[in-house]
Amino acid sequence: LEDKTINRSFLQKAEKSLNRMIEMVDDLDEIAKLESNRIELNIQTFNLANLIKEVIEAVEYKAKKKNIKLSISKETSNVMVKADASKITQVLTNLLMNSINYGQHDGKTSIRFYDLAENILVEVKDNGKGIAEEHLPRLFERFYRVDKGRSRADGGSGLGLAIVKHIIEAHHQTINVRSTPGNGSTFSFTLKKA
Repeated sequence: LEDKTINRSFLQKAEKSLNRMIEMVDDLDEIAKLESNRIELNIQTFNLANLIKEVIEAVEYKAKKKNIKLSISKETSNVMVKADASKITQVLTNLLMNSINYGQHDGKTSIRFYDLAENILVEVKDNGKGIAEEHLPRLFERFYRVDKGRSRADGGSGLGLAIVKHIIEAHHQTINVRSTPGNGSTFSFTLKKA
């Protein structure tokens, strides 16, 4: 403690570990509530395009570190949906952070909307390293990691995509993933159109 050459470094490492532990406990609490249907959704009508712009602004600092360009479909500026805005923010943040963490330097991630009869389909597409087909069926399981070593280095809890799936299913909607190694991944989910 008295050695000034190591005490600050030690405390910073301890803080980082503690923050990861807090994040994991929060994620475990969240998934336990979702799995036992103890989460009440606050369904409201909102502009999904505006919410996505806010999420992009919140994660842009991380994308800039890898020079990843985040973009939203320009054709649509008014996409009204009925959902829990805070939970959909969590879904989009997780999907964008995954695209950044597993994306390539100088890459890109785009978000597009498709008007389906009663729903809006949202696609989050990146040109990262992609996911091998054998991993796709288990991708939304708790603690499942495609790249075990890299996930730990990035600080992920292994619960993010499981939480995303539960949130979308709590809205009585669906989420899917398409991916090809070397060609990136596309996560798509539906929301009720307002």
